Amino acid sequence: MRRSLVVGNWKMNGSKATAVSLLTGLKARLAELNAVDVCVCPPFLYLSDANAQLADSAIRFGAQDVSGNGQDNGAYTGEVSAAMLSDAGCEFAIVGHSERREYFAESADLLAKKVECLLAEKITPILCVGEKLDDRESGLEQQIVEGQLHEIVDRLGVQVFSQMVVAYEPVWAIGTGKTATPEQAQQMHAFIRGVVSKLDPVIADKLPLLYGGSVKPDNAKDLFAMQDIDGALVGGACLDVDSFSLIIKAKESV
Repeated sequence: MRRSLVVGNWKMNGSKATAVSLLTGLKARLAELNAVDVCVCPPFLYLSDANAQLADSAIRFGAQDVSGNGQDNGAYTGEVSAAMLSDAGCEFAIVGHSERREYFAESADLLAKKVECLLAEKITPILCVGEKLDDRESGLEQQIVEGQLHEIVDRLGVQVFSQMVVAYEPVWAIGTGKTATPEQAQQMHAFIRGVVSKLDPVIADKLPLLYGGSVKPDNAKDLFAMQDIDGALVGGACLDVDSFSLIIKAKESV
């Protein structure tokens, strides 16, 4: 049985004071986590705060990105290696978020290297896939998402998905207030599982699939009721203790 997972991606938000406030608030609200794993991904600067505040908590934490330039130290100004993330206590790291793909033109080779670096440090990659509005309106959404999955499979093999999480994020629904209907989300999640199943049905059946696209307390339960949606990658709503806690409790209740 697949374990449920809800991840909060803080993006480039917060300060030290707000980070500590949010982390302590979540720890108090989520003192008893049963059926759902919870992870927060603050900016790099606040990973030490996450480590300190969540040390005696069931809440886990991870990074929003990682360098693809190998595991060791090197002349890569501004980069943070997977070894450094491991040293900071990270258990997860987001890879291939649509904002990284669009604003930083991350290539398929680079994404595969990032996954490889994370797995070498036993950090679980959360691989983001998803289509833009033009792709969906042209009927290319499945083709785009399958291609993004194969960016990893063709370079590292399907076995890596036994150590990963995949998050489907329709790009047109990120930060826009728009949300895929539960049925649209389920259709794509089932398609993703089907793509992996053609290569290895056992891995596909165990692969956690998250939905990421303007998840809020008022739509979370309907999304989580879908058969292939195992959790969520939450953006803006995770910056509010009440909203994020309600989303997590919605997953626990289905």
